[in-house]
Amino acid sequence: MTVPSNPPAAPPVTAPAVTAPALDSPALQDSAFLRACRGEPVPHTPVWFMRQAGRSLPEYRKVREGIPMLEACRRPDLVTEVTLQPVRRHGVDAAILFSDIVVPLKAIGVDLDIKPGVGPVVARPIRSAADLEQLRDMEPGDVSYVAEAVRMLVAELGATPLIGFAGAPFTLASYLVEGGPSKNHEHTKALMYGDPQLWSQLMARLAQITTTFLQVQVAAGASAVQLFDSWVGALPAADYAAQVLPHSADVLGALGETGVPRIHFGVVTGELLGLMGEAGADVVGVDFRLPLDEAAHRVGAGRSLQGNLDPAVLFAPWEAVEARTKAVLAAGRTARGHVFNLGHGVIPETDPDVLTKVVDLVHRESARA
Repeated sequence: MTVPSNPPAAPPVTAPAVTAPALDSPALQDSAFLRACRGEPVPHTPVWFMRQAGRSLPEYRKVREGIPMLEACRRPDLVTEVTLQPVRRHGVDAAILFSDIVVPLKAIGVDLDIKPGVGPVVARPIRSAADLEQLRDMEPGDVSYVAEAVRMLVAELGATPLIGFAGAPFTLASYLVEGGPSKNHEHTKALMYGDPQLWSQLMARLAQITTTFLQVQVAAGASAVQLFDSWVGALPAADYAAQVLPHSADVLGALGETGVPRIHFGVVTGELLGLMGEAGADVVGVDFRLPLDEAAHRVGAGRSLQGNLDPAVLFAPWEAVEARTKAVLAAGRTARGHVFNLGHGVIPETDPDVLTKVVDLVHRESARA
């Protein structure tokens, strides 16, 4: 696909539909990925990788050369090309939309940028009621370019499901309050504990933004969604239950009306897995720190699991990668359904050929089971 130098004008997006047009396709309904999400029998364990769109692929670096991240996310042709690259190369069972969790914030006018080697940086952090006014409700037309990219992808992918995604309210709040990435989340926790009313207002606004962003993707044809709560593992379970879960539940509950599977993933969330399941996900993502059989016990019946090979294992000799992959598959059989994935995103220096070999191994081994 040739990527134009300037993004095409995207048509306006109407209000999101209640149901997802992609799910009308019998081939999609029968895909191993969607069947596993629903806990149904599968011909093989489906596999995809978080951050598979980009990161380690030389073809991604070539097409992104000289294009800032947020600009790339606004270009439907470029988004389509990058999203398709790992499907072509690895033969994964699902594509995930190439985007970034701060795209909806930028779309409603928040002054932020993604700085290489740092991450999202917010010009005016939210630490007072006055600061909160920079967050307005999202309208579908704010992200018309995302809807256009999804429509293009659905047409190209055929029977391969497309996963839409968004950042969860807590993780977005952390970036907005801290002003950028943080190890300790001190400003975020200070606001949450010190001004619970403002915290609740901030989280409610972010839940609306996140919900609309995901609804736009589903209305355009995404056949599943993943809610990323990258930083929520910084919280104790009691604080998560009181201050975060209700807002994530609002997002996942609203998406439940669409009929698409909902995946909920966080990092360092072993102690939160049961609560994350209660928030309303169909599939709970598990990071690499907890075996899937133990995760299945904590999450409880009625939900599938996703995960959870340690991304760093991919740098080991193939014999070790193979053994660890088989161990994840074995532990995943204890869950209602299992979507094989990494326990975090693909590390940029990963050899793409190893990812391809893992996909082949997962398909072969699980087909025999």
